Amino acid sequence: MVKHIVMFKLRGSKEERHTVASRFRDALMELPEKIDVLQSMEAAVNENPAEDWDVVLTAVVPTMADVAVYARHPAHVEAASIVAPVKEARGCVDYEF
Repeated sequence: MVKHIVMFKLRGSKEERHTVASRFRDALMELPEKIDVLQSMEAAVNENPAEDWDVVLTAVVPTMADVAVYARHPAHVEAASIVAPVKEARGCVDYEF
């Protein structure tokens, strides 16, 4: 199994970032029903005002190759389009467990 962990830092006011991050989180949480290789999804909006990153997701897929299947899936591409216009930075770690 592979864990795919991604954090996003967004541009905009605190309220704008929170609104977009919440929409993105909600779209991500619908993906396990739409993408066969996606075993699980956890997504959350950062609630700590002392931190700079806005949203995090943890997805589990069977193999490293499935990370690419997930990333290219139209439902994931649509969800990612929510944050694309305001994405300042993205950090990702993929590991087998």
